[in-house]
Amino acid sequence: MTRPDFRHEAETLFDEMVAMRRDFHRHPELGFQETRTSRIVAERLNELGLEVQNGIGQTGVVGLLEGAKPGPTILLRFDMDALPIQEESDHAYISQNGGVMHACGHDGHTSMGLTVAKIMSQYQAQMAGTLKFMFQPAEEGLGGAFAMIAGGVLRDPKPDAALAMHVWTPEPFGNVRVVEGPCMASSSVFTITVQGKGGHGAAPHMAIDPILAGAHIITALQSIVSRNVNPQDSVVVSIGQFDAGTTFNVIPDRAVIKGTVRSYNEELHRQAYRRILEMATDMAKAFHCTINMETIAIVAAVVNAPEPTAVVRNAAVQIMGEENIVEHRTMASEDMGYVLEEIPGCYFFIGAGNDAECSYPHHHPKFNFDERAMIDGVAIMAQAAANYVLHDNES
Repeated sequence: MTRPDFRHEAETLFDEMVAMRRDFHRHPELGFQETRTSRIVAERLNELGLEVQNGIGQTGVVGLLEGAKPGPTILLRFDMDALPIQEESDHAYISQNGGVMHACGHDGHTSMGLTVAKIMSQYQAQMAGTLKFMFQPAEEGLGGAFAMIAGGVLRDPKPDAALAMHVWTPEPFGNVRVVEGPCMASSSVFTITVQGKGGHGAAPHMAIDPILAGAHIITALQSIVSRNVNPQDSVVVSIGQFDAGTTFNVIPDRAVIKGTVRSYNEELHRQAYRRILEMATDMAKAFHCTINMETIAIVAAVVNAPEPTAVVRNAAVQIMGEENIVEHRTMASEDMGYVLEEIPGCYFFIGAGNDAECSYPHHHPKFNFDERAMIDGVAIMAQAAANYVLHDNES
């Protein structure tokens, strides 16, 4: 069999892929509400002859492409959900669902996954192994990976390796990020409630001001990374919300601070939380307030295993050339980390930014990505899958 030219095949399907992506973009659906999207995914996988399971993790879809010969099972994961954002773009395929938008590129991921399935289905008779397509709901902080794992996505058959990718506008179109080890951070959320005593703004001495205490707590927390963490390690502590009071002349009885901690290392994560609790408690006490802190773990760090990363890197070099491979990490988070805790795998990034209409960051109301990046992503994912299940493709 002649070696497949996956870039050429992806280029041939580019117009079809763009049409799919723009259709999904017009009809975005929030996590665990992806009924239209999952229906289309299941229909297309069925048309390709895959064995399809619906309703895995509520709205997830799994498609099995079994080769003619035994071999490894490779999980290929693609997320489907949108975000609760009102789109502000002016392109022709703007979201038709008010307040909901594909502002992260998952519309592209779903389209890329279906395109990879279409390409690889042509080689089913030559495959030695199984490709397990995982179309996941609710990646955006709602536990979609957990739901699909609970629904059995990692069983019957259990994958030997897991691959996933993300279009990434911080990286210019034409580049690919592939890095061994941690590539995305673990993420957690904390809420600190500062309890004081309310009173009139004209008589602050008769109140215990939680806003003043909260402001000092926020300032103090900024020292945690700079004075407690080795500069060669990576930890982020960010405050994103500070709520207190209802009007200008009333001192409220409490203030609420919300933030996030991100790291590649669980011990550093715990260390950051110990310092947050200590500093918030002591700072509040200095202002005669008390605090209560709650934490929620959102996702684990995404850690790429050596062998699957080597396979993906080799595929990226085959498709893109060595000069376009970038080794770079991000402190953003992704629930693919929970899959990679169970299955060795690789998560990689497809450069999708340009200086024109695709310069806005992910989760921005004007987010868009260079659609040509889908060719790169499909070709690399198909090549990586082939490197596992099409060993004799030159014979």
